[in-house]
Order: sequence, then C-alpha cells, then structure tokens
Amino acid sequence: MEFDETTFGTLYAEEYDALHDPGTTEESVELIAELANGNRLLELAIGTGRMALPLVKRGFEVSGIEGSAHMVEKLRAKPGGADIPIEIGDMAEARIDGTFDFAFLVFNTLFNLTTQDSQVQCFRNAARHLRHGGHFLVETFVPDMQRFSETNSARALNVGFRSAWLELAQHDPVTQRVDFQRVRFSEDGSKLFPLQMRYAWPQEIDLMARLAGLTLQHRWGSWTREPFTRHSKMHVSIYRKTEKS
Repeated sequence: MEFDETTFGTLYAEEYDALHDPGTTEESVELIAELANGNRLLELAIGTGRMALPLVKRGFEVSGIEGSAHMVEKLRAKPGGADIPIEIGDMAEARIDGTFDFAFLVFNTLFNLTTQDSQVQCFRNAARHLRHGGHFLVETFVPDMQRFSETNSARALNVGFRSAWLELAQHDPVTQRVDFQRVRFSEDGSKLFPLQMRYAWPQEIDLMARLAGLTLQHRWGSWTREPFTRHSKMHVSIYRKTEKS
C-alpha cells in the first residue's frame, strides 16, 4: 500500500485529535500570530483544525488545503469550522483562491510526502499562494540517525495494564524513507496504524525553499524561539518569498 493525500485521513481521522496532540498547540499558535505579517493565512494540511480554529478566534482569515475529506469533516463539525475555506487535494499541487500573507505547514507533515520531488513541489505550491514578501513557516523533527541506525527496528511506545503500543519501522537510508507500523493491543483486540514518511535534513529543506524562490529568514529549535543547535530535536523555520512565482 502506498500513501497518497487521502490515506492519512482515512486511517487516522476518527482518532486524530486524541492520538496526535503534540502538546505544543498553544505555543505554535502564539508564534504564528506574532510572526504573521498580514491577516490572510494559509495552512497546508489543515487537518481537523488544531491550528486554524484558534487562529480564527484571534481574528485571522484562515484558509486551508487538505488531502482528506475525512479530516475536513471533523473540522467542519467544530465551532467555526464550517466557515473556513478549504480546498481538498494534494498539498503539493492543489490551489485555493486568493493570495496570502503567511503560509504554514506544521507537525512534521512535510515528511508525509514520501518523495523528494513531491516535497520540492510542496514548497513551490506554497510560494505560488504567497504575495511577494510573504512568509512560509515549516516545522519538522531533525532526523536522528541513532534511532535509524538499523534497517529494521522495534520499540515499545506505551505499556499499560490494559493496553500496549508497539512500533515497527523499516528504514531505507538511500531514499530517506521510513515505513512505520504501529500496533495497538488492548482488551478489545489489536489495531494497525501504518505510516510512511520521507525525512529531510534542515539544509535539504532550505534548498527546497530556494528552488521555490523562498529564502530562510529564521530558524529556531522550538516554538519558544530557542536557538537552533546541533542538539536540537526539531526546528521551526521561516522562509520569505523573494522571487516571483
């Protein structure tokens, strides 16, 4: 099975909010609200509205692109969700009306595009939606080669009295791709949660941005603007549109 723009939502929409809370929503919304150089925001992979709905409450005009109709259905059911303009389609290609001051793609979602070509195209698509001088924010983890030192790996994510989570991973260092299978065991039985990702290094992501006419302005090691160092586990990177597209 290959992932496409619909797969993640088909598999995860029902339990997404419960299982995928990164614990950084408040800090990420705060930083984007501070950085946005204008009122019109575009979220790539808007999902169930974790980021968009708090920003709308702050007075921003938020639009979104989302690959999964299932995820959008969850967003629409929340207060204010029905009013957000959303285009359903591949975030690397789908277009939505308007020009935006600020765009963002968070929570490692760039890596859900499983080829370098599709990731490059995602940057180009973001740039096409931005006005000249607009900004694009990307948040991802920094690849940890100690974790992927073996081609195959297994680890326990959570072990309790009534449930356990096991994560199996297969790593291809040539394509920088990792195929995950997370298995949840409980008293009700077992359930599979597959995921495919292609990681990229910060310098590679910078090159993707340059190919799209975007120039790195800031990089931090957290949503609270901690300096980015060799010890950083993640990065928040801000790119400015410097070329016409």
